[in-house]
Amino acid sequence: MDQEGEKLSPDLATDDTIGARKSANAGENGSQVMHSRAERPWSFDVADFSVPNGREEEWRFTPIKKLAPLFEDAATDEVEGGPAVEVSFDGPESWLSGELASGQAPRDTVLRPADRAAVVGSANAPQATYVRIPENAEHEAPVAVRIEGKSASARSNSHVVIEAGENSHSTLVIEHTGSAIHNGNVEIIVGQGATLTVISLQRWQDDTLHVGQHDAEVGKDAHYKHISVTLGGDVVRLNSNVRFSDEGGNAQLFGLYFADAGQHLEHRSFVDHNAPRNTSNVLYKGALQGEKAHTVWVGDVLIQKAAEGTDSYEKNQNLVLTDGARADSVPNLEIETGIIEGAGHASTTGQLDDEHLWYLMARGIPEKQARRLVVRGFLYEIIQQIGDADLEDSLMEALEDELAISNN
Repeated sequence: MDQEGEKLSPDLATDDTIGARKSANAGENGSQVMHSRAERPWSFDVADFSVPNGREEEWRFTPIKKLAPLFEDAATDEVEGGPAVEVSFDGPESWLSGELASGQAPRDTVLRPADRAAVVGSANAPQATYVRIPENAEHEAPVAVRIEGKSASARSNSHVVIEAGENSHSTLVIEHTGSAIHNGNVEIIVGQGATLTVISLQRWQDDTLHVGQHDAEVGKDAHYKHISVTLGGDVVRLNSNVRFSDEGGNAQLFGLYFADAGQHLEHRSFVDHNAPRNTSNVLYKGALQGEKAHTVWVGDVLIQKAAEGTDSYEKNQNLVLTDGARADSVPNLEIETGIIEGAGHASTTGQLDDEHLWYLMARGIPEKQARRLVVRGFLYEIIQQIGDADLEDSLMEALEDELAISNN
């Protein structure tokens, strides 16, 4: 594959702010056929992205009509004299470094809006919350950015920039609660030698629409872990992306989702191995139950020609608990160099294992309790990646509530 493709078109490339890799082949109705994840266009100009119709490859699983309000180029609404979404910070005061206007570094240096919702959110978040973790800082307890929606009928946008200084070690939780129609972008810079865990919790009320893009850049010898846990919301669609600024970095993307009747929970990940001798691991697990419960996972890994010595793996596993539920899983792997340590992907979707249930029931455990134990064990692999006992316990309680629904 031609790595660079065509030259940037004038309407998509101005200075350092806008760019795209474009395919030379056009599809039906003049639309571009993207042969590689790297070819997908990005821009900070809303006009460069048309409103999706659901026939596009990146939107074909998504309930476009429900998300229509999030494609409108609109500012955050006011609710009872205040913004429709409230953003707050719980952590060391010195880490909250004020707000960043559009184009004010380090904002917009890592996150590149890659679809209509992301660019609308970027354009309509005039100030970004900026959390900067000092060099060599160590903080055992997680700090938190809390995003609370105030209304299920009001539009809102947010942008959060997280910068981990060199050799720092910390965990940051982004917690979404309340009701909202929300575009949320998160931009993450992991400095040289830093270790950063970002946990994104979607604990919305069931009337919420949420689309988000999380982009991270991992520095030399740095370690980055992104964990997405989605339990609430009517429609939630998150893109979690990572690339590297130098060699020796490690990126781990984990996800857990549990969809009930009528819920649509969609997670997409993209690991761009654009530099040599970096490693990545992607693991998303989901459970779903109830009529028209729908989950989607699309995982993309690109190992560019320059990324010699890469070691990468991605996997998605889904557990369908009832009839009427649907899980879509699409792993994609592109390799442009043969000089790598390893690369692979896997995807499985199935129902509860009868042998596991029989094993537990044969030891006197009632069927309902046995089912809960199997599902709990299946999902706990992701929960234990969090590393904070209080937060892990809270999420396990939330999963117990979800499992109770399936046993009623």
